[in-house]
Amino acid sequence: MRALLIPLAFAGFCQAAHAGDISSAYTDLDWKKDCVTYAQAQEGDGDWASLACSGYRGYPVLVGYDDARESVYYGFPPDDMTAVWESFSALNSSGPKVEWRIETKGDVAIPFAVIHRRSVSNPEDENKPTEVLVVAKVAQPEEHEGCTVGLVLATGNPQANDLARKLADEKAKGFACGKDKREVIGNVPDFGRVDN
Repeated sequence: MRALLIPLAFAGFCQAAHAGDISSAYTDLDWKKDCVTYAQAQEGDGDWASLACSGYRGYPVLVGYDDARESVYYGFPPDDMTAVWESFSALNSSGPKVEWRIETKGDVAIPFAVIHRRSVSNPEDENKPTEVLVVAKVAQPEEHEGCTVGLVLATGNPQANDLARKLADEKAKGFACGKDKREVIGNVPDFGRVDN
């Protein structure tokens, strides 16, 4: 029996090593400290700005702000960042911490997904915004494909973080942006993607 368990344990170890270990790392997102504004509205041209922010080990975070709504992109962008806008319909803002889900194989650690809390204005009570965890695919240097994979209602949901991590780990790597349907857990506010 013991002789049988050793090869089985070794096979399980090899399978886990092949898949890579998944862990979390956290970075800050403070517009004043961590970001550079590279484009913004001139006087009389509305209220918008585009910011490039530090992320995880060279993977940037790009924030598009327009009329108190934010679209956040994680990783290496396509040539035309105006091509995709993803945000809540209601006024919203992103949280100060970004959780990166990272797969490590040997000496290589690649962030493949993020979980980022957003506060969305509540028309029924402006003092109680709705908290949502946005799960997004991180755009890689060779692919430049990043987008929202899923949304998890965090308000009143003690399992929100665990659900978001499960969603990130199971869906983000193989998710086809613009084709696959994102997963929504809970009654989250309206959220949309615009492909120009």
